Amino acid sequence: MSTNVVRVHPDDSLQHAARMMAGYDCGALPVVDRNNRLIGMITDRDIAVRGVADMRDAGRMPVGSVMTDEAFACHAGDSLYDCMRAMARHQVRRIPIVDGRDRVVGIVSQADIAQHAGDLPGHGERRAVADVVCAVSEPTDQPYR
Repeated sequence: MSTNVVRVHPDDSLQHAARMMAGYDCGALPVVDRNNRLIGMITDRDIAVRGVADMRDAGRMPVGSVMTDEAFACHAGDSLYDCMRAMARHQVRRIPIVDGRDRVVGIVSQADIAQHAGDLPGHGERRAVADVVCAVSEPTDQPYR
């Protein structure tokens, strides 16, 4: 899990979110309220498809207008396998990790899992990683990936 998570607020501009993604080399950001509680996710695709492609002003358009407000999360005490199952079930490439008060404390990405696949002890565990990557990569109509 990455614990140095960049976050945005629903009233931040799309341009700000895009600059944060570019600066931190990531494709999705948790959207949090003023208490750091998860309220949604915004992806580079959300910005491109729901913002720029619709001819919106990215400097003025707030994140809240194009974010996906149905965010799936795992809890800090969940196992890696719980996170992998949730990612596969919801077909998301990144899943925020929250504490008991729904505050964002980290994020697990498909890339994080793939990078650590070699550290797993057996073929069954590595197979589970491959299954997650396949499930997440299946075509879907879901907006948040």
